[in-house]
This record gives sequence, structure tokens and C-alpha cells, in this order.
Amino acid sequence: MIVRTTVKSIQDIMRQDVGVDGDAQRISQLTWLFFLKIIDDQDQELELTKDNYRSPIPKKFQWRAWAGDPEGMTGQGLLDFVNDELFPALKDLKLTGKPGDRRRVVRDVFEDAYNYMKSGHLIRQVVNKINQVDFNNLDERRHFGEFYEQLLNDLQSAGNAGEYYTPRAVTAFMVDRIDPHPGEILFDPACGTGGFLTCAIRHMENEGYVRTPKQREKMEGSLRAVEKKQLPHMLCVTNMLLHSIEDPSFVRHDNTLARPLISWSKDERVDIVVTNPPFGGREEDGIENNFPTFRTKETADLFLALIVRLLKKDGRAAVVLPDGTLFGEGVKTRLKEHLMEECNLHTIVRLPNSVFKPYASIGTNLLFFEKGEPTKEIWFYEHRVPKGQKAYSMTKPIRLEYFQDCIDWWGGKDRKGREETPQAWRVTAEEVKARGYNLDIKNPHAVADDHGDPKTLLADLTRAEAEAVGYRDQLKAILAEALAR
Repeated sequence: MIVRTTVKSIQDIMRQDVGVDGDAQRISQLTWLFFLKIIDDQDQELELTKDNYRSPIPKKFQWRAWAGDPEGMTGQGLLDFVNDELFPALKDLKLTGKPGDRRRVVRDVFEDAYNYMKSGHLIRQVVNKINQVDFNNLDERRHFGEFYEQLLNDLQSAGNAGEYYTPRAVTAFMVDRIDPHPGEILFDPACGTGGFLTCAIRHMENEGYVRTPKQREKMEGSLRAVEKKQLPHMLCVTNMLLHSIEDPSFVRHDNTLARPLISWSKDERVDIVVTNPPFGGREEDGIENNFPTFRTKETADLFLALIVRLLKKDGRAAVVLPDGTLFGEGVKTRLKEHLMEECNLHTIVRLPNSVFKPYASIGTNLLFFEKGEPTKEIWFYEHRVPKGQKAYSMTKPIRLEYFQDCIDWWGGKDRKGREETPQAWRVTAEEVKARGYNLDIKNPHAVADDHGDPKTLLADLTRAEAEAVGYRDQLKAILAEALAR
């Protein structure tokens, strides 16, 4: 496949550059270069199809102007142009203030971007390789989109960058259960590289909800997202362009938690939230003051409080949360009580610890809830690793078809006909309340492992230790005799 070999050769070229250190920097460098090529290819198509269309990028800095000629600028001249002219110009683009202003997209992407490469000759080689991909060719764009997904997956081995990626099987399952439609406002307040957004776009297209330009416009106009960190924001915007989103300015580079909870007004409420908020992290000092009722620095807790606030009446949400949220006390208890009073927490899918390997090995859960009615009962479903496999891993990751048993059990849109099974059980709200809102409820149908009688095990251990001491003494005697000869 030309796309895969092209990107591989680009990465090989970058490895020769002393300025690029590690996978995260290499992917960041790749992304801003591909971003400029993709948006320039889109511009050229829009210039043909739209009257009076003008690129958001000044002519001198358009990809075709400085990168399109394989014999163009190179060496120190190209390096100086990129560092001293291109980046300053794109970081400081003046906005028009008009709706759909693509200049905002470009400026936000380059706001904290950086050119890591130190060799202008190697930049020219990379640029010439990128020119081999035509993003107006649907087949090439599709192949690149598939490879881009793999690139995002590779971030798992790029240090902390792994936090940006949620396994696509998980995002696809959550979106499938939420079933978004064009016109419903869908929001991801911690969107990372855009996995939930791309899954939502694919879902609406595959289900036949988007067939006309008007329906597509309606779909694009109802997407909302925010990402705090620069690299995943840039990856997300590029991801949107690859999915033919003409104006991905709805992906904001910001911290959703920086606003006081009470400041989110009714006209900002949304129909759907699908997200995997960062957990285990701590917010900067002062952020907790925006959440006076749930004062904490634990990121996942703050996002859960925000989601409950942001949902419209009858709005629905699917959220990834760690086990710690389920059994935690203090603020976590108040938060779970608030969630169950304001929303119908109808389903919790419990995932094995290995789903997010290799960069996290903690238990995670998928919480599904709808706002407007208090919780009366919660259904739990325990997702298990397939038979013959001990755990999920990089080589054997979780796949969408592994959720099929849960989909079959779900009971359709209205969740009708659910029954208790070896993997599914039901708990009433009163039972949860009696437990102090501890939602870490184990599968009552699971057979506990029989590890044997503790007294017998202790006796066996004592005997084994004594045997080990005896063997050690024998070995010492043999060695001493051998050395004495």
C-alpha cells in the first residue's frame, strides 16, 4: 500500500534528524505537515466547487507555494522559512469573525505546535514524500485514514501520549449503544484524538442517517468537542479533515473544566455526551473552586459533575470511568448520589483490567445514563476476555465483535427483556444507597476461586521452606568438599 510505505519512509527520514526525539515528537511533526497538505488539497477542491472561496492560509504559506515543487526550497533556506516565517504567520492568523472561519482551525492547530527538525534537507525529503499522497483521491484518503488510526494506536507506546487513545472497539460500542442522529448535539469534553467523534460520524453514515448534503451539514453542525493538550488537539483536527469535515473549528483547544460549573447555561446543554475523561490525573490549583459542591482535583470526578450539568432533559451519556469512581468515598459518594438523583444510571459495563494495556492496567467501566428521571435500578454487565485468552494486549486487543453478547443482551433502544445471566445482574437504587453509594458491585453469579484451606496452605509453605533449607545445606557441603580437594 503506497500510503503505508510512504509514511514509513517519512518516519525513517525523520529518525536521521537530530532534533526529533521519540515517537511523540515524530508523530507531532508528521501531523502538522500532513495537516497543511490535507487542508491545501481541500482548498484546491473548494476553489473549484465554491464561488469566491479563499484559502484560510495566505498564498506565500500555502503548501503548494513552498512545498509543492520537489526542486524548491531546501537546506538552511527552507529551515529558516519554516521557523522564522511559516510558523509565526500561522500562529498569528487574523480571524474574520465569520461563521465557519477556517482560519481559526489553522491558528488553533499551530498555536502550540513546534518544528522539531533541524535539517532543511531532511525536511525537503519529507515534504516530497508527503506530496505523493493525494487527499482529494477518495481511495488514497481512505487508506490514509485507516493508517492514521494505526498511527493513533501507536501513541500508546509514546510515553504519556498513550492517554490520548481509547481502543476503537470501546468507542464504537459506546457510540452504537447511544445511537446519535444528525441534529442531536453531541459533545466530547475531553476529546483526545477524536475517536468518539469519528465513530459517531461513521455510525450516522453507516446507519443511513446521512445521505444528502443537507443531512451531512446538519450532522457536522451538531458536533462539539474540546481538548486541553496541543498534540491530541492537532491530531483530532487532522482526523476531522480526513473524515471530510470542512470546518472542524468545533474542536476547541481549551480546558473544559476551567469554567465554573454554574456558568454553563441552559442554551449550552447538549443531547449526547460520549467521552473517556482522563483519570488518575490531578487538575491545577484553583480548578476545584469551579465545582464548589464537588470540590476535588481528581479530573474524572470533575468531568462527571460537568456531564450531569451539561445534559438536556432526556439527554443521554456514555462515559468511561475507573473502578476508583465506583467504590470511592467522600466527594465521590456525593457525586454518585447526585448522578443517581438527576439521571437514570441504567447500565454499567464492567471491563477487565487489560483493556487499556499496555499503558494502563486498571479496571474500567462504561457508564450509560439518561438525564431527567432518578435511578430506580442499575443493570451490571461483566465483559469477559474471550475463551483461550488470558488478557487483552497490544497483539491481541479488544475487538468490537467481542461486545456482541452484550449487544444481544441489551434489549434494543428501550432496553426491553433484559434478564439476569452469568454475566448480567441487577441492583436496585435502594440497595446502592444502603451500601453508601458504593457501585463496585461484584458479579453475584461468579464462582469464587477455591484457593484451599489457609491452615493446610500454611503447613505446606512451612514444609517447602524447610526442604529448601535442607537442599541449601547439602549444596554448601558439596561445594566445601570440592574446594578442599
